[in-house]
Amino acid sequence: MPVITCIDDLKRMHRARTPKMFYDYAESGSYTEQTFRDNTTDFAQLKLRQKVAVDMSDRRLSRQMAGQAVTMPVALAPVGMTGMQHADGEIHAARAAEKFGVPFCLSTMSICSIEDVAAHTTAPFMFQLYVMKDQDFVAAIIERAKAANCSALVLTLDLQILGQRHKDLKNGLSAPPKMTLPTMLDLSTRWRWGMGMLKTKRRFFGNIVGHAKGVGDTSSLMSWTAEQFDERLDWDKIARIRDMWGGKLILKGILDPEDARMAADFGADAIIVSNHGGRQLDGALSSIRMLPHIVKAVGDRVEVHMDSGIRSGQDVLKALALGAHGTWIGRAWLHGLGAMGEAGVTRALEIIRKELDISMALCGERDLNYIGPEHLLIPRDFLDEYQIGQPA
Repeated sequence: MPVITCIDDLKRMHRARTPKMFYDYAESGSYTEQTFRDNTTDFAQLKLRQKVAVDMSDRRLSRQMAGQAVTMPVALAPVGMTGMQHADGEIHAARAAEKFGVPFCLSTMSICSIEDVAAHTTAPFMFQLYVMKDQDFVAAIIERAKAANCSALVLTLDLQILGQRHKDLKNGLSAPPKMTLPTMLDLSTRWRWGMGMLKTKRRFFGNIVGHAKGVGDTSSLMSWTAEQFDERLDWDKIARIRDMWGGKLILKGILDPEDARMAADFGADAIIVSNHGGRQLDGALSSIRMLPHIVKAVGDRVEVHMDSGIRSGQDVLKALALGAHGTWIGRAWLHGLGAMGEAGVTRALEIIRKELDISMALCGERDLNYIGPEHLLIPRDFLDEYQIGQPA
């Protein structure tokens, strides 16, 4: 077993053990991948302010996210096709999150179904919804999430139309993978992954196959999915979904102060500042750059979380310092899953917690509730506002 000290160590193991098409699905963005890259490089521009000769004992990382007590303000974001990174991946991740005391959110496009995850966990988990044109399917999956006692509905707003991801098209991404010659050659070198997949029956989109009308196999699934994302999703439809759900509602994909104010007016329990990990609108600003502007726009009217670009506990600390109440990680825990299954997800969380704890202490604080912008050294132009429709 190699010595694992950071998320990049898990990333290297993930790449070595997982088929190329699924690793590339996780580690890619849309079009030129500019926003995908900016999500991480913009974090690097923010520097932490070191403080010394202060009491660093009895440190506290716990708080609440959307009313849920958490051991640290880090949630496992919903990721599609997780069960293709590692057999039964969603179950492994949900178990790791439950034991660690942080939230887990299951994607609509998961391999393991809502019922699969509920049967293998005891703590309530969140469910992420993509709004489809098939209204009966949407109503039914909301009822399934209720029956599974999901703690919140995370409604993704930035995927009405799919941004093109070149790697997925070139790799012929599908679940399960189509047995082309390049794919078979690749799979022949990923024997750990293959052995795991042979032992599970969960190889399709479990929330869709057998639940959506006319979807009973891979070919019908692909055609259904390509046509189903609802391009007409607007605030009226969001309101109808809120009424159907009747519980805590988190809106994901907010990247503009105007949209954030609309979400606050709407009465969302929380919003997630996110650009879908750079997988949708390429050329959009990074989430960490937009975070302080959105926090300023909504004040304390709605709880603000942040997603996209977090790869370390220091990134979490920087997001909290700029006003986020909580953070969400996707690729960071996915690298752990692809590397080592449930143990790898746990290791990713341990790494982030340790980095967060030590970095907070070296900034002179013992409690995350007291972290603020005064703990950062911020470039002069980092918080500059861009002008809409006019040159800066």
